[in-house]
Amino acid sequence: MAPAAGPRAEHGVTSPEIAPAPGRLSIVAICSSYPPVLGGTEVEVQRVCAALLERGYRVEVLCRGGAPMPAGRRWVDAEGVPVRMFGGRWPAAIRDYAYAIGVAWTLWRRRRTYQIAYFVMGGVQLALALPVARLARKRIFMKFSGSNTVAPLTASALGRFELRALRRWAEQVLVLNPGMMEEAQAAGFPRSQLGWMPNPVDVDLFAPAGGDLKMELRRRLGVAPDAFLIVYVGRLAPEKQLPLLVEAFARVRRACPAASLALVGDGPRRHELQSLAARLGLEDEVRFAGAVSSSGVREWLGAADVFALVSSLEGFPCSLSEAMAAGLPSVVSDIPGNTQLVRDGVHGLVTRCGEAASIGEALALLAADPEKRRAFGAAARDLILREYSTGIVMDRYERLFGNQAGAVCSIARKLEEPRASQ
Repeated sequence: MAPAAGPRAEHGVTSPEIAPAPGRLSIVAICSSYPPVLGGTEVEVQRVCAALLERGYRVEVLCRGGAPMPAGRRWVDAEGVPVRMFGGRWPAAIRDYAYAIGVAWTLWRRRRTYQIAYFVMGGVQLALALPVARLARKRIFMKFSGSNTVAPLTASALGRFELRALRRWAEQVLVLNPGMMEEAQAAGFPRSQLGWMPNPVDVDLFAPAGGDLKMELRRRLGVAPDAFLIVYVGRLAPEKQLPLLVEAFARVRRACPAASLALVGDGPRRHELQSLAARLGLEDEVRFAGAVSSSGVREWLGAADVFALVSSLEGFPCSLSEAMAAGLPSVVSDIPGNTQLVRDGVHGLVTRCGEAASIGEALALLAADPEKRRAFGAAARDLILREYSTGIVMDRYERLFGNQAGAVCSIARKLEEPRASQ
C-alpha cells in the first residue's frame, strides 16, 4: 500500500490531534487491537484507515495498549495513521476496562472534532462508548469482524445491551458474508440496517509471480524447483482445521511424492501440528514458516502452486483474498466466508468442511492438472481486481459515509459564522 499523505513517524512519536476541516469528514475508529498485532481484522482496519487518509478524510484509531504495542499513548503507524492507545500501563486483568473508559472519555471530550464513530470488534468498550457517541450526537457505524460474533452476544446481559444499543443507534451494521447476515437478522437486526462490507485487498502488493521470479522465491525459501507447493497462511488455531489439512496432505503425498506443505503463521496449535506431521512421517515435507510480515507472505504465495483454507469458521478471509490476488487456485471448505470468494470449478475447488478425504481429493486433482491451476488462478485474480481491490472497497466506504459531506459542510459554515461576525 502506498504511504498515506502527511507526516510519518516511528513507534512512540506523538501523533497530532484531529482537527476538523470544512468539507472533510473526521472519523474515529474504535478497534481494541491493531498492528503490530497481525490478525485479519487488525490489518484490515489499518488498510481502511490509511486509504481513508489518502482520500482526504481525517482518521484516528483508538486501540488498547500493552505489548506488542509501542510504549506511550499516541503514535503514527507505518502507514501514516494516527493511533491513540489506552490501558497499556494497567495490569492485564483490568486493561480492557481501562481501554473502555479511555475510549468513552475521548469520544466525549473530543466530541467537537469528529463526526463518525466507527466501531470494529465487540467488547466492554462497545457497551460503554456507544451511549457516549449517541449522547454526543455522532453517527455510529459498527462492523462485526468475524463469523459467530453476533450470536454469542445474546448469551450475556452486557452483550444483549450492546445489541439493543446498536439496533437503536447505529446507522448501519456491517457484516462480512451471507452467513453473518443471517446471524445478525436472527439477533433482531432489520435487514435494512445491515450492510455487506468486504475487506480490501492490496492488489499491487499481492500479484502473480512470473516463472523466473517464482523460481527465485523458491530458491530463497528453500523449496525445490519441481515441488508441488501447497501453502496455508494464518493463525495455527483450532477453527482453521489444520490437522485435517495435514492428514489430507499425507494422502496427496502418496499420489504426488513431490508435494510439499507450508504453514505460514503461528498460534496455539503449532506443537500439536508438528507432532502430527512427525507421526505421519512428514517432518521434512511440512514446513512451519512461523509468523512473517506482509512481504514474507507475498513471497510464500509467489512460490506456491495452490492455496488451502479448510477452516470451520471465517468472516472474510484476508489470506484467501490475498492468495487469489496473487493468482493462486484455492482449495477451501464449504463455509460462507470462503464460498463468497471461491466458486467451485471457477476459482478453485470447494470441499466438504471437516472431511480430510474431500480435501485430499481436491489437492490431488490440482496437483495432476497444471492447466486447471492456471485457469483457476487467472479467474481468481480477475475476481479480486473487479470486486475486492482496495480502490473498489474504499468506494463502498465513501458511499457509506458520503451522505455525511453535506452535513459536515453545513456544520463548518455554522462554526465559521460567529467568527465572521466578531
